Amino acid sequence: MNKKLLFLTKTSLAKKTKSKWFKIINLLLLILIVGVINIDSIITFFGGDFNQKLEIVVIDHTNEVGETFKMGVKSAEKALDKDPKIEVKTTTKTKKEIEKKIGKKVLVIFDASNKDLLKAQVISDGVIESTDYQLITTALSTTKYNYGLMHSNINPNELEKISSPIKVNRVILDKEKNSDSDNMDMVMGTVFPTIILPFFMLIIFLVQMIGSEIYEEKSTRSMEVIISNVSPKTHFLSKMFSANIFAITQGLLLLIYGAVGLLIRGSIGNSSAVTSLTAQISDIWNLLVKSGFVEKLSYIIPLTLVLLVFSFFAYSLVAGILASMTVNMDDYQQIQSPIMLVLLVAYYLAIMASMFHGSLFIRVLSYVPFISCLLSPALLVLGQISILDVMISIVLLLLFNMIVMKKGLKIYKEGILNYSNEKVWKKFKQTLKKSR
Repeated sequence: MNKKLLFLTKTSLAKKTKSKWFKIINLLLLILIVGVINIDSIITFFGGDFNQKLEIVVIDHTNEVGETFKMGVKSAEKALDKDPKIEVKTTTKTKKEIEKKIGKKVLVIFDASNKDLLKAQVISDGVIESTDYQLITTALSTTKYNYGLMHSNINPNELEKISSPIKVNRVILDKEKNSDSDNMDMVMGTVFPTIILPFFMLIIFLVQMIGSEIYEEKSTRSMEVIISNVSPKTHFLSKMFSANIFAITQGLLLLIYGAVGLLIRGSIGNSSAVTSLTAQISDIWNLLVKSGFVEKLSYIIPLTLVLLVFSFFAYSLVAGILASMTVNMDDYQQIQSPIMLVLLVAYYLAIMASMFHGSLFIRVLSYVPFISCLLSPALLVLGQISILDVMISIVLLLLFNMIVMKKGLKIYKEGILNYSNEKVWKKFKQTLKKSR
């Protein structure tokens, strides 16, 4: 049995990895991932320029706010943490003269107003980027503020006291909570969905792959030849092992593609882009450290990996058992729908985990097989469940796999040689009754 299992696993794995489909898809994934990571360099190569300076031409009819606006733009760039890329120039030319040759420039016209104190007109040939327009409006507001101070008898110091934001001394009475909870919520809203997305995609990939392979063997009638030489159990286990090994291998390849993209960015990317990426990574890392996420990785990573491995087997078990009932493409689509729906629920629950503070309902859901692989790590990071709760999830998932394996093999044995045209769920219920 072991030799046959090993042979079938190797054959199934080789069939997947040596196919043209596998090579083409991975080539496209490599190009896509490397391209996305180096998108700015690619656009620059084809004529774009992320570092091109935006030129703002100022017509100052007040003869007082030109320099103030220029300083306001610089302050706004610094406040918004943007690289300096806006150049402000004051001109004595008329509006019509500038508009004739405006090109990619932005024209700002200042006029004094009895009603509004100061008015501004922003003119451009096309739509201004939202971040640049936000920066311009911020600088305009600052300019009007300073212009108002110059033409009023208000004491600047007193005005600053009035307009400055109130200082808040935040006190949290619950000792188990701290001010870093907000940072943790931010991690769960930005970093964590990015981390679990590959696992979500791999499970989808796993379910589709194991189901399609069994469906293909049944539709071509090659299943009868295989089962006449090996037991249904050996055949089923070979499908599970090959599919899981293939999915894990594909996950590792995605990590390698990402590393290649980063290496290429570091070697050919422009210095400002590399500096910007480094700064972003540094900011994310500091956020993770401050939130306490990094300290928890020593036990979060091992527990999550164990949950994921057991969940891979759980999903492949159910997908394989249900796929044994299929005889056409419609049946194959039907058996995937409930599995995908449960997986989607698990993914969204993991993303929204921070909204369920102290909820017993969400804690109970973290024990449920299929859902626990994504939800339990999220709740563990947030501190809403303990390591013991995750261990309970792992034990329940292991028991689920053992029960499904025992009962499912009987269903699989009946299903793989069942070519009845009855509805797939009706066949499943009938086969389930027979296997008791």
